[in-house]
Amino acid sequence: MNVTRYSNRKFVIGIIFTVIVVIYIVKLFTIQVMDSGYKLSAESNVFRKVVDYPARGLVFDRNSKLLIYNESSYDLLVTPKKVEAFDTLDLCEILGTTIENFRKEFQKAVKYAPYKESVIFKQITKLRYSHLQEKMYKFPGFEVQKRTARRYVYPAAAHILGYVREADTALINRNPYYKPGDYVGVAGIEKSYEEYLRGHKGMKIYVVDVKNRVQGKYKDGIYDTLATVGKNITSTLDIDLQMYGEKLMQNKVGAIVAIEPSTGEILALVSTPGYDPNLLVGSDMAINYPKLIRDKFKPMYNRALMACYPPGSTFKTINALIGLQEGVININTSFPCNGGFSIGKHVVKCHHGGSLDLVTAIQHSCNAYFCYEFTKIIGDAKYHRVDSAYSNWRRRVQSFGLGKKLNSDLSQEVNGIIYSKDYFNRYYGEGHWSAFTIISLSIGQGELGFTPFQICNACATIANRGYYHIPHIVKQIDDGKSSSIDERFYQKQETGIKKEYFDAVIQGMYQVCEMGTGRAAKVPGVKVCGKTGTAQNPHGKDHSIFEAFAPMENPKIAIAVYVENGGFGAQYAAPIAGLMMEKYLNDTITRKDVEQRMFNANLMDANAQMKN
Repeated sequence: MNVTRYSNRKFVIGIIFTVIVVIYIVKLFTIQVMDSGYKLSAESNVFRKVVDYPARGLVFDRNSKLLIYNESSYDLLVTPKKVEAFDTLDLCEILGTTIENFRKEFQKAVKYAPYKESVIFKQITKLRYSHLQEKMYKFPGFEVQKRTARRYVYPAAAHILGYVREADTALINRNPYYKPGDYVGVAGIEKSYEEYLRGHKGMKIYVVDVKNRVQGKYKDGIYDTLATVGKNITSTLDIDLQMYGEKLMQNKVGAIVAIEPSTGEILALVSTPGYDPNLLVGSDMAINYPKLIRDKFKPMYNRALMACYPPGSTFKTINALIGLQEGVININTSFPCNGGFSIGKHVVKCHHGGSLDLVTAIQHSCNAYFCYEFTKIIGDAKYHRVDSAYSNWRRRVQSFGLGKKLNSDLSQEVNGIIYSKDYFNRYYGEGHWSAFTIISLSIGQGELGFTPFQICNACATIANRGYYHIPHIVKQIDDGKSSSIDERFYQKQETGIKKEYFDAVIQGMYQVCEMGTGRAAKVPGVKVCGKTGTAQNPHGKDHSIFEAFAPMENPKIAIAVYVENGGFGAQYAAPIAGLMMEKYLNDTITRKDVEQRMFNANLMDANAQMKN
């Protein structure tokens, strides 16, 4: 035997074994230390982590009336590999679903995790659960997980309160807090105050065997975490006023917004047609949501915050204040009105005649007066150029919160429409337009579009003689602080218009309700200041508009009402506003005949014809 050859072979074999051992060591190190994926996979086969979902916070109105609460609901879970033969039809009847739908959901569970439990049916009601509980022994492989579902005490205020639904993939990818199966607030208070209302999830960890059977709590639960219930919220809403507004607006398309001027607190926000927020709770959402979306009157569309209407003659109060501040008019300035204002062949018609001063021009809503005034504002020599004067005028208008988002705590606000000078420079050509070109802006028509929310806030600004608080819907968050809403809601937003200029405008608004077109808004024993408006509508009958505040001194409520296809402001918007103010200030209604006429009026047919 060749000793050298034997020694070499022994050396080679030793190297091979050494390499194999090194490979195993490196692989084990990688699995156990470097690669967390194997660790997670192993843990998932040993532990079952069960989320402890907290109850969402309750919501109350300004008078402590409960608006939103939680009701027990249940999810049905299935572990496909544990399922044995059962009566499918019986289970489907209890759940209120079809066999086809059940089989589809079951196959999803099989594909997703055959050895693990997954949700197959969500938010089963207490009634269905009571029937299911009696027969659970007949359905091996199925079990129930307790959850909570939102319930809304009143079939009202859907656009304010919002609703909750399961978090979608986009949100889950964007926010690591949310996982599949979590619910999140959508629109209204539910969305704006989601982080307060949702609370914080807890976690329970169980040890399971190879067949996914629970063997007990991991280390006696020392790593479990408790869920933290969401914080309760007191809203600024007056639910009685809100429901009264919705009743007045039944069978009508439009909006009502009511604000407390001294604080910016939203008292009511009505958008009609509306819907019962309970329609979007639990398993019923899948049926009702598509119906609401397809409805031609768009009940889910928040007209109070999103619909941009021409302000009509309500805008004359703003132009009056800007004219006073710019010094182009004073309280005694008068302009002639001979049935309108003429610009070449174009005439802005007016129902009045004679010569009027500022107060009577507001009282009688004289178009000619405000056309003359507007030409002075835009033609003011101190600005040298028309577009510079226009930019200054636009800045003044926006100081009332018009044509821009108010930065409220309601999420569906839109900007509105008030174009910059660049728009007119592009449209007419720089240097080729003047006050006469855009004269419709003087009476709230033309290239203007404001939301009822913005109009009400502007009215509250007049009531406050020159400033507003950002409108908001939450008054208090139950977090142990005496003042827990955002600091921005306490800050005054100043217009920059002198306080003394408001007296004449307010006097004119008072005379509108005493002797003018707003008499239908009078409230017994209360001095009401208001302004009617009629917004031209190229698609049908004009829109009825009214803004008001009351009392004249130390105002408690400012209100804006829009009724689509309602005709003159005095026809529907003014009486509705008057009834709302009487309800809030006096807690009683004396004009029962007017109330019944508003309750019974049906303008939906006019809207339907317009949409067809």
